[in-house]
Amino acid sequence: MYLSGIMNIAGVLVFSRLFTNKVINETDPEVMSNFGLLMIVLWGLVYFAIASNWEQLKWVIGTVVIEKFIYGFTWTKWIMNHELSSVYEQDTMAGIFYTIYGLNDWLFCIFFLFVFIHLSKSQRNG
Repeated sequence: MYLSGIMNIAGVLVFSRLFTNKVINETDPEVMSNFGLLMIVLWGLVYFAIASNWEQLKWVIGTVVIEKFIYGFTWTKWIMNHELSSVYEQDTMAGIFYTIYGLNDWLFCIFFLFVFIHLSKSQRNG
């Protein structure tokens, strides 16, 4: 949970250069505007908030699975229709960001899904 929060918060702040990297915004303005990036940071704070009580927050975890799926799916669609090399040509940090953000979301989607399934089974049996 904490790692997911760190990835969201630090990833956005570092690669966006504290929201000043316009290449990230211009590359996918619908999802990665500064508002969108701020919402990713906000989700990172949610992961910190649920980390100590995750066993009681099955439906919040389920919501996170959906959120991560949406970002992962959106990234997959983007990556299939765009050239990463052109992003790297404009800005290396933006290129790295677009290379890893979706992979990160897919990995954490799977992680949170396993947590959700575990909680569902334990609540059924316990």
